[in-house]
Order: sequence, then C-alpha cells, then structure tokens
Amino acid sequence: MTIKLVCIGKTDKRELETLIKVYSDRLQHYIKFEFDIIPDLKKTKNLDENQQKTKEGELILSGVQNSDFVVLLDENGKQFSSESFSKYIQKRMNTGLKRLIFVIGGPYGFSEDVFKRADSKISLSKMTFSHQMVRLFFTEQLYRAFTILKNEPYHHR
Repeated sequence: MTIKLVCIGKTDKRELETLIKVYSDRLQHYIKFEFDIIPDLKKTKNLDENQQKTKEGELILSGVQNSDFVVLLDENGKQFSSESFSKYIQKRMNTGLKRLIFVIGGPYGFSEDVFKRADSKISLSKMTFSHQMVRLFFTEQLYRAFTILKNEPYHHR
C-alpha cells in the first residue's frame, strides 16, 4: 500500500521542511509514503473563496483514482488518540487498499466536490493550525502510528 499526503502550496519554512523530511524518511521503513504538493493557484485576486476552493478541488481530484480511499484532514472530522489512529491505519491496510490518500485543503478548505469524493474525515485537533504545521503534525502522527503497530519504543504508553 502507498500512503500519500496531498497538500496545496509549498512549505516556505526550511525548519518545517527539515522536520517533515525526518518523519517522511522514517516512514519509508514501514510503508511507501509520498507527498503530492499542488502548487498555489496563481492570480487568485479575482477569485472569491468558492471559486478558489473549486479550482483547488479540481487539482486535488485530478490525482485521485476511483480505487483510492480518500481522507480529508478537516476540523469537523473524527478525532483519534495516537493508539486509535494506529488502529485506523491498520484497518485500512487490512482491506487491501493500493492507495490511502490524506488531503490537507487550501486556505479556505475543501470544495463540495472534494467533500463528496471523500471516504472519511479526520481532525488532528479542535485547534486551528497553519497548513504547513499540519503537514508536520500529520507526518509525525503517521510515523507514531506505525511504531505503535510494530510495538516499538517511540510511543510511550
């Protein structure tokens, strides 16, 4: 199985990029993990929020296959403990999926079409984080999930 994290826009903080790379590299030990960075939209001054969400949604959905399981990282999604998130990942792997896709939306969230395509929504917290920080937090939690599944000492219970 491949796990992919789809994001809008580049990370402009080198420190965050470095930390994200640490956990991305560690994840390769357990699973094929990929980032799909969709470039920021150009010329958004003339677009309202819905138009921008629609254009971003089209770009997100263009990389999704019918057989993919798509999970939106959304503030209104289900919240997990680290242990329950690891069970969620294991359950997805047990289904024989080829690709599990997690998506971080743009600055205004997701279009209706992306919401309709989603198979699940999860929330990292009730707090709001920058999209760049969410990349780091999610990647670390995904790494933590695999160390829990392998009963490795990274996660202290």
